[in-house]
Amino acid sequence: MNRRTLLLSATAAALVGTGAQAQQLSLAQVSAYLNQLTTATGGFTQINGDGTLSTGQIYIKRPGRIRFEYNAPDNSLVMAGGGSVAIFDPRSNGPAERYPLNQTPLSIILADNVDLGRARMVTGHTSDGTTTTITAQDPDNPQYGNIQMIFTANPIELRQWVVTDEVGETTTVILNDLRPGAAISDRQFNIIAENNARGN
Repeated sequence: MNRRTLLLSATAAALVGTGAQAQQLSLAQVSAYLNQLTTATGGFTQINGDGTLSTGQIYIKRPGRIRFEYNAPDNSLVMAGGGSVAIFDPRSNGPAERYPLNQTPLSIILADNVDLGRARMVTGHTSDGTTTTITAQDPDNPQYGNIQMIFTANPIELRQWVVTDEVGETTTVILNDLRPGAAISDRQFNIIAENNARGN
């Protein structure tokens, strides 16, 4: 399974609608929502580029930190912290693979100050009456890929994202029961400590 696709160019399934028509969320509304989402936990289902499925738990601590714990039989771990993304493969005896977070579209929503109104950042902004879909990229480095985020309104909530990497491969992460405001230890995002705990 290609973990690099998830974050390095790195939330498809139908969302359950609310049944009520909702106006399209503005970029300012979505930016404000992401900026106040300092911590969150929940479950996720991932649809990989080859069509296989993975499930697990997600931990978000903005700015700059996210953790994906994959359930069995995968049992892998992906985390971002300290400006890097690390991929821990339980089948490997070596240290985690590491990549710069700022070379992943996921860095857009993990930024200290999310500003989707920035010139050339948003390349798509649509609504189907129930959800608002926003596609964003690093305006200075579009070659890193993009992230398509889907939100519901009343209250605003991030439901899924689709990451397209630098070679065009997509990975979808569907969030379920995302709970904002959770207390999460900084240790959960400490790549060096995780490597040490695994004896690497």
